[in-house]
Amino acid sequence: MSPRHDPSSVPEELDEASSISSSLSTADTDILSSPGSTSSGPSLRSQPWPQTFPIPQFSYEVEVQLERANCTHLSSGTLLSPSAKLKSDILDSLASEIIKYKVYPSSAEFDTVAEALIRKHPCLKEQGSVCGYYGWKISLKYKMANYRTRLRGIGCPELSINSMKGKHGTTGQSPNQVKKPRKAEVNYCPDFPVGETKESLEEERQALLLEIKKKNQQQIKSKMGKTFAYRRQEIVMDMPFITELKSRWPALFSESEVNAEFTRITTVPLLSKFMSQLDGYSDRLLKVFRKKGGEAGRKIRLITTVMDKDPRIERRRECVIKGLCIYLNEEPESLIKTYLDASSDASHGMEAIVMGIYVIQHEGAEPDEDPEDVGVIIEGVNVLQGLRNVANECVLLLGLIYSLNLSYPKELKHTFEFLQKVVMELDGNRLSQKVQVLKNRLLE
Repeated sequence: MSPRHDPSSVPEELDEASSISSSLSTADTDILSSPGSTSSGPSLRSQPWPQTFPIPQFSYEVEVQLERANCTHLSSGTLLSPSAKLKSDILDSLASEIIKYKVYPSSAEFDTVAEALIRKHPCLKEQGSVCGYYGWKISLKYKMANYRTRLRGIGCPELSINSMKGKHGTTGQSPNQVKKPRKAEVNYCPDFPVGETKESLEEERQALLLEIKKKNQQQIKSKMGKTFAYRRQEIVMDMPFITELKSRWPALFSESEVNAEFTRITTVPLLSKFMSQLDGYSDRLLKVFRKKGGEAGRKIRLITTVMDKDPRIERRRECVIKGLCIYLNEEPESLIKTYLDASSDASHGMEAIVMGIYVIQHEGAEPDEDPEDVGVIIEGVNVLQGLRNVANECVLLLGLIYSLNLSYPKELKHTFEFLQKVVMELDGNRLSQKVQVLKNRLLE
């Protein structure tokens, strides 16, 4: 099973993303606003969907009408019945504000916009509606669909990838399916920086390869930021193989750049957020794990006894992740493949891995001993090696899945869902039943 993200797996209007509550650290804000990425200008979104949607300032004509209607509503309770033009002007302004955060808002996010509208302008509340804004929500959905059509017509890359021409091209994409963010990506397929073209950014990529040879880290970071949109469009639209990506973008396959790319895509820091959140949940997870019975409970206890011999935080994180897999009825061996350094089958076994983590242990090593090497393999290609520990591998694999626009392995979909939505708090309001049950038990 290929780890490639399948854009035709979910119809356009049925797959919904939800809100993001994470904030940026100063260091990760720099990734979006550093000298190397300022050339990206307004083409990059700098923040996720807000918890409270900011209703924009409407045109002077609209504001005057709403101000008078709000005063009348306050004094007499009379609701405004907006004219077709007034309603259209309001919806146009809201669509222009929504697009700053998302091209494809979820149903729940349309709720937040409509609710914020009648909260700021109570005169617009709908008579007879239970929530008071259902009609506004439906109108917003239609307005955004029309707005997307207009943006697609002027070449917005996040929408042009779903043009009819592309759908009937070599991709074989069905006309009623769409490529769009599935894992709360904020910058899914951004436009090129202002003043840049495909040709000029290809020159930057060639210059980047020279800086890699010179090991000029400052220039590498700068050029990776500048070429982000070019690289992202290539990954999302063309879906190249990992070997080709590694050849064209070797700098992407490093710990620092995986972290930076994840932040460019989601606006959320990867390593620091993951580790702090995982550590924060560890005690509660272990407490829940101890209550697990049957064969799964026995496997979890066998894994967690390693912490008695090796109390280091790295070992604790590894045991928690492995226990998480088992608790969610998934096999940690599907995620982490262990090989002996003397095994002649190790290289052959790694070539067969579609996506996962490898650990090289010397023969006769105890469970609490450090491995010889740890790394990440995708499509049989060793993309990261020489990493510090299993937990570090897991977070970088998550980052690579985002960076390379891949799907989660089906045999580990609940484990990665927990890591994304609970640990990283990306799309955390929309959980599968299995993950929701675990989250509820953590809050007991």
